[in-house]
Amino acid sequence: MAKSTTQIVPLLPLRGLLVYPTMVLHLDVGRDKSVQALEKAMMEDSMIFLTTQKEISIDEPTKEDIFEIGTLTKIKQMLKLPNGTIRVLVEGIERGEIIYFVEEDPFYSVEIELHPDPEAKSVEEEALMRTMLEYFEQYIKLSKKISAETYATVTDINEPGRMADIISSHLPLKLKEKQEILETLDVKERLNRVISIIHNEKEVLQLEKKIGQRVKKSMERTQKEYYLREQMKAIQKELGEKEGKLGEVSTLTEKIEEAGMPDHIKELALKELDRYEKVPSSSAESAVIRNYIDWLLSLPWTKATEDRLDVKVAEEILDEEHYGLEKVKERVIEYLAVQQLTNSLKGPILCLAGPPGVGKTSLARSIAKSLNRHFVRISLGGVRDESEIRGHRRTYVGAMPGRIIQGMKKAGTVNPVFLLDEIDKMSSDFRGDPSSAMLEVLDPEQNHTFSDHYIEETYDLSKVMFIATANNLATIPGPLRDRMEIINIAGYTELEKIHIAKDHLLPRQLKEHGLKKSHLQIREDAIQSIIRYFTREAGVRGLERQLAAVCRKAAKLIVKQERKKIVITDKNIEDFLGKKRFRYGQAELEDQVGVATGLAYTTVGGDTLSIEVSVTPGKGKLLLTGKLGDVMKESAQAAFSYIRSRANELNIDSAFHEKNDIHVHVPEGAVPKDGPSAGITMATALISALTGRAVRKEVGMTGEITLRGRVLPIGGLKEKTLSAHRAGLTKIIAPKDNEKDLDDIPESVRNELTFVLVSHLDEVLKHALTEEKE
Repeated sequence: MAKSTTQIVPLLPLRGLLVYPTMVLHLDVGRDKSVQALEKAMMEDSMIFLTTQKEISIDEPTKEDIFEIGTLTKIKQMLKLPNGTIRVLVEGIERGEIIYFVEEDPFYSVEIELHPDPEAKSVEEEALMRTMLEYFEQYIKLSKKISAETYATVTDINEPGRMADIISSHLPLKLKEKQEILETLDVKERLNRVISIIHNEKEVLQLEKKIGQRVKKSMERTQKEYYLREQMKAIQKELGEKEGKLGEVSTLTEKIEEAGMPDHIKELALKELDRYEKVPSSSAESAVIRNYIDWLLSLPWTKATEDRLDVKVAEEILDEEHYGLEKVKERVIEYLAVQQLTNSLKGPILCLAGPPGVGKTSLARSIAKSLNRHFVRISLGGVRDESEIRGHRRTYVGAMPGRIIQGMKKAGTVNPVFLLDEIDKMSSDFRGDPSSAMLEVLDPEQNHTFSDHYIEETYDLSKVMFIATANNLATIPGPLRDRMEIINIAGYTELEKIHIAKDHLLPRQLKEHGLKKSHLQIREDAIQSIIRYFTREAGVRGLERQLAAVCRKAAKLIVKQERKKIVITDKNIEDFLGKKRFRYGQAELEDQVGVATGLAYTTVGGDTLSIEVSVTPGKGKLLLTGKLGDVMKESAQAAFSYIRSRANELNIDSAFHEKNDIHVHVPEGAVPKDGPSAGITMATALISALTGRAVRKEVGMTGEITLRGRVLPIGGLKEKTLSAHRAGLTKIIAPKDNEKDLDDIPESVRNELTFVLVSHLDEVLKHALTEEKE
């Protein structure tokens, strides 16, 4: 390195600018201190030291804000501009380093030590120069921002240090990097640093070029496609096809993007759309694909309604729309309470089982309202094709999704209340078993991946609240019944029917018939008469029909202006509905021998059943009539065998079966009857007929009998009790094991009946038969 020298010169701090030795540069100077430093320099030898500020934003830099190494420059020209700024032309002379600040006011004056580059150059420096020139040439070819004249100028330079400075001044470097090169006093090290920088910049440019080429190709392809599409649009327009498939595909693409589909479904939809675009419109497959895409778009994938988790509001809605039905309401409230605590509960699968007309379907609608969910209903009555549930494969002509997917489309949300009406009335044939297809729908562990043959991809049903309705649980296959939570709705008491008629049925019928309360008034005793003498049912459908008939008659009288206001009482009800159709209370009017009243459970609720026995001379023949099923016939045989084994204890001739023919008949012979619960009734009627002891008229009984006289439990005690209450019976004999079922019976009914719980036939006879004759 050449020998260094020192001198004192004015200092001019630069903002965002750096001057290398041998560089000629224009500067605009406006700061007071800088202007005074220039003037001082011009008064002396025109020499000034230029160094760069560390931070551009500082207006009044201190000693700490200025880099120590800068460039000693000579002022070649100075010009005052109209705005007060001075434009200066400077030429860099040598590198310099500030030793200390001689003066700080009114301008900076510093003593600097100069660091000139050595004049001689080594062989290694020569090699580095050549490498640097080669790299610089490659860089210029890639960059195309530096002219060929610049390269020619650089090649004429012989000093390695100067060449490194000039090349670095043409590179797009940050100020900090340029300052580092300026501070590199060793020439060899400076050459290596500049070579490394050029190499990196060259690689960046090559990468930029590749990216640019890729983008260009992509743009060319896009432009080409755009051009071809525009041509196709023009052709289609000329052919009168408006925008044809192109506009349609564009619209469908937007819809798919906005549909919120899962990624795998979205990918499938776009793939099918691509196929649709390529298939000619005249092809039958085009319509199939379009229909499939429409189904994918119309299904809810993420849209959901927010549950109303206010338990009190939900309870009020359920109570307002339905009287009674406490168990179902309690189950819905429990679901809401758990949902509020966890916010991640799977939709429950409930089955409302009970006779027609008890409000199963309307209750499901009320549940949806109380939850603030959409409601959708499908009827499964008579469905015998598995494809109705799972859909048809797309290869079939006219293929469609199954009823479940159709219902989800109709619902429009992923969490509706979904009613499966009449689930017990599905049947199977050669087209498959739809009840088996329902297993996947109603299994909480499987229905998050429900597979429809038409959609092909899985669909999540886990957020759906499924509610099924059934009249007869016996016809539902075991595996399907096991997947549902059964809630039995037995039927209504007379008191409940009166409330339902007053609060729900009558207001609705008045509205439907265009009547006001001022036109027609039906008193409570009239409603009670309608229930007792004009209907016989577990539900309220027949009651509503009778109320509708009253409203029609009243409407006719009002329109004919015969009467302005009509009041219906139990005295004039026959004027509107005709003669009474039923006798209230089917209980026998007096104690009779050989006639016992049994309690039966049918698909339409509970019913009373008279069992008659006659004994005539004969050869011991047992005759059973009344369209009895096998189980009921076996109950009669069991009762007959028990009586034979206990003939002496019962005071019956032990040879009665050899001398007499016994005929057991159950009236209403056209109605099929079956079940084990008539066992004790048949036994009681037989013993009554054989002993001559009458059966008490107020007693109704139910229970299965064994050969040893044991009384076994039965089902449907609540329904049977309600029918007994309707029939006017006052004492119910039931199996002791059914004691747990008494809590299900409404308190108003329980209080009016006497329950005798028995475990053996002897106890039945004690309560059912009158005292023995003397």
